[in-house]
Amino acid sequence: MITYRLSVDDLADVRFACSPLLETVTSLWALRRPERHAIHLPWIRRARAALAGAASADVAVLDGLLSPGRDWLPDFLTPRPAVRSPDIAGELDRLRGTPPERALADFRAVYGTHPLPGTTDPAAIAGVLGRYWDAAVAPHWPRMRAVLEADLLHRARQAAADGAAAVLRGLDHRVSFADGALRVYGGASLNYEADVAGRGLWLVPTLFAPQTIAPVGPGEPPTVIYRCRGIGTLWETSPAPPPEALAELIGPTRASLLATLDDPMSTSELARRHGVTPSAVSQHLAVLRRNGLLSRTRAGRQVLYARTALADQLMAP
Repeated sequence: MITYRLSVDDLADVRFACSPLLETVTSLWALRRPERHAIHLPWIRRARAALAGAASADVAVLDGLLSPGRDWLPDFLTPRPAVRSPDIAGELDRLRGTPPERALADFRAVYGTHPLPGTTDPAAIAGVLGRYWDAAVAPHWPRMRAVLEADLLHRARQAAADGAAAVLRGLDHRVSFADGALRVYGGASLNYEADVAGRGLWLVPTLFAPQTIAPVGPGEPPTVIYRCRGIGTLWETSPAPPPEALAELIGPTRASLLATLDDPMSTSELARRHGVTPSAVSQHLAVLRRNGLLSRTRAGRQVLYARTALADQLMAP
């Protein structure tokens, strides 16, 4: 059990972020054990095809990032994001600058008695991960980022309405929060306690982790990496149909857009799902917003649209 102890000030300073490097690294879990990640099978097939021509040395480095048996990851591979929405280039630069002795210690911590992989050099690993990102993750990143940003917006709204404690309690059934202690079950062999003590607790959604996780080492910046909401919609190719009565009232296109917005989305993501141009979607969104059916919120570099309470009432069967 991992326990983070938070003061009142720490609880008020809980922050959210997402990380393209985290998604790049944790996606290796899905490639190694696809039977445990059936929801990502459409991506797994595409990623394996994209990696078919990769150098064997790169494939060996990627495989070596996951420890044998437990599939743990060295903490230096997934540093806590420095900002809410970092870019991959900046995160790879941070990884590249990791002291080699720190990387070696992290590999030893997760590999245990198993032989270490052939490459533990952070600069070499960053280069391989950069090529892997380009081939397997970058083509799908806009879709991934839209789901992650929608989760961040949902949690931020929950925090504003119900407080940070409610957010912490709602992350996962393996997470509990009471009396200033956040407890995360990370497996029987992972046990430590750490005081947040002004270092900030960051909550980071991920698409590939099978459950909520935290750093292996207690000295790492307090971070909880939790399973993102809306993963089931990530690889959908067609939106859900809207209620017939709503389509009769406001038209099938606008009703279909509302039906798709179970979670907040950007104009580009809505356009992709509906197979139309962003400009066409924007016109419909503007009409829906003027009539009180949509709210509009900026999340990093994106603008996300969400149904209002009135729209939810119209969507009810």
